[in-house]
Amino acid sequence: MTERLSEETRKPLLEPLFQNGWAMVEGRDAITKTFEFENFVDAFGWMTRAAIWAEKWNHHPEWRNVYKTVEVVLSTHDVDGLSALDAKLARKMDALV
Repeated sequence: MTERLSEETRKPLLEPLFQNGWAMVEGRDAITKTFEFENFVDAFGWMTRAAIWAEKWNHHPEWRNVYKTVEVVLSTHDVDGLSALDAKLARKMDALV
């Protein structure tokens, strides 16, 4: 079962993500990042690779694609906030760039 991040686990999991361009979403317990690619094909290819991992982990992002830009929001709806799954998927998305 997935649990919402505790105060003790929040900083060690989220701080490295913040240093890599992720930020808190205002008004909600979620993180966001905008990824910019060379063109639409690169953006869509990255989304496809990320979608395979999201499906494998049964943890799906909120995202929006316009041409070469992908805006991502991660939060675990089952716990109404951030969980370790969000940090895990964020790290994978960064690694797939």
